[in-house]
Amino acid sequence: MPHDGQAMPDTPILPDLPALTAAALPEVEALFTTARDRLKDKVTRDGRLSAPALEARQFQAHALAWLATYVEALRQLRAWSSRLTEAGQFGPMERLILQIGFGEYLNQIAGGLPMSQGEIARLSDLGQTWTPGPAAASLIAQGNTPDARDALVRLMQDNHGRATFGATGLDAELEMIRDQFRRYADEKIIPRAQGWHLKDALIPMEVITDLAGMGVFGLTIPEEYGGFGLSKASMVVVSEELSRGYIGVGSLGTRTEIAAELILCGGTDAQKRKWLPGLASGEILPTAVFTEPNTGSDLGSLRTRARRKGNDWEITGNKTWITHAARTHVMTVLARSVEGTSDYRGLSMFLAEKTPGTDETPFVDQGLSGGEIEVLGYRGMKEYTVNFDGFAVRGENLLGAVEGQGFKQLMQTFESARIQTGARAIGVAQSALETGLQYALDRQQFGKPLIAFPRIAGKLAMMAVEIMIARQLTYFSAWQKDHGQRCDLEAGMAKLLGARVAWAAADNALQIHGGNGFALEYRISRILCDARILNIFEGAAEIQATVIARRLLE
Repeated sequence: MPHDGQAMPDTPILPDLPALTAAALPEVEALFTTARDRLKDKVTRDGRLSAPALEARQFQAHALAWLATYVEALRQLRAWSSRLTEAGQFGPMERLILQIGFGEYLNQIAGGLPMSQGEIARLSDLGQTWTPGPAAASLIAQGNTPDARDALVRLMQDNHGRATFGATGLDAELEMIRDQFRRYADEKIIPRAQGWHLKDALIPMEVITDLAGMGVFGLTIPEEYGGFGLSKASMVVVSEELSRGYIGVGSLGTRTEIAAELILCGGTDAQKRKWLPGLASGEILPTAVFTEPNTGSDLGSLRTRARRKGNDWEITGNKTWITHAARTHVMTVLARSVEGTSDYRGLSMFLAEKTPGTDETPFVDQGLSGGEIEVLGYRGMKEYTVNFDGFAVRGENLLGAVEGQGFKQLMQTFESARIQTGARAIGVAQSALETGLQYALDRQQFGKPLIAFPRIAGKLAMMAVEIMIARQLTYFSAWQKDHGQRCDLEAGMAKLLGARVAWAAADNALQIHGGNGFALEYRISRILCDARILNIFEGAAEIQATVIARRLLE
């Protein structure tokens, strides 16, 4: 496929596309700025953001978060196209992705942003109107047309077998990492994932051993502690490819990423020396123990208690939705240790050691019990309730050796966790696209393959476009993190958009399968179940939109 920046014959690519996108972007940036300033006036009291006023205008605040996410997504899509142009890789497929992406997202900004299936955020909700200028109007009218989608799908068929549709814009080292993990996913995960899902089985230990040998668990841990000291961008690529195989496998590294980040950011030197080498090698498998039955995202109101017993601690309370809890070696437990507190200031983080259990007996230590929560998808590590009844934790395992810092320590991990969730969402969406494309090529109806029908082709084209948009937003948040810049806003946007894109891709790929998509024997049924969790964990979409809005308005 040529990459000379010129359109292939008969492809409906707009002339002067880079100039059109460059001219349209400032318009939506100005829309966002005005909308933000107007909403800020309504939710500010005495120079400070008012929580009650913000809650009263929650829909508008979430509309602002989505508008900001779209603007940043377009900004990063255009930056991607510029990098590819400089590298001589901006070919017809990439041009169509840019054109369709801008055309569709500008159309949605003008007409309504889908926050969920039944909730549309419109500019009028933010007190805005918009008459698009010539460039934006041209993209809206001619960017995402049936002919453009058809041309993109024809190129995608020629490109079938590659890990992505369209050049990603990453450097050679990251693409080499992608190739390694893509091959592993194709050979060792995809052929087995449906069986693991249907049996509700734990991912075999041999897979964990493989991942440890490939360096997954020590990827971003500094070399001085036994890791590879690689970038967050490398973590994104690895998570993306493994999740393309099976989200459970892609999420194994997330457990270690959270634990290592907690220890790196908040641990003592002794705690770093004790825990990080084992985490990096995969000898120590961790689990995050934060959520409680009646708190959900309201972590500040946690009730699980930690009480001193001599130089040590005892933990009592109930936790839920604890991933991979049975066969892990250490739990990062958030508990209330400061007497007389009822908010986040009384919380502390503990590195609670435990004995690995089995399917039959998940918890074997004194003072520890619980059971499996049966779930629709995301099954490879299993979810558990965990009950603490005077569970003993050594005094040296209070993270940072200081009480009352647990909530702050946890917040420091959210950037990396949400970046990685964005990556997992891309992987699941990519899996849905590849599965839907193959079925559309193979399945014959009315004497021709499904992909010959415009609405089927259109679904596949939009999957590819939105996956690239979410991918570039996620890569950008990782780049920010790697360069020492605050990126909680960008990471939250990547997670918010990526989760929606994954669900849309899975839903549309199942629709392409028709009745067969509803059959458990077809893997798209699993991909749909796996995609649904992405809008819930690491902060539900509504919570994520609130977090983004607060950052925008503060």
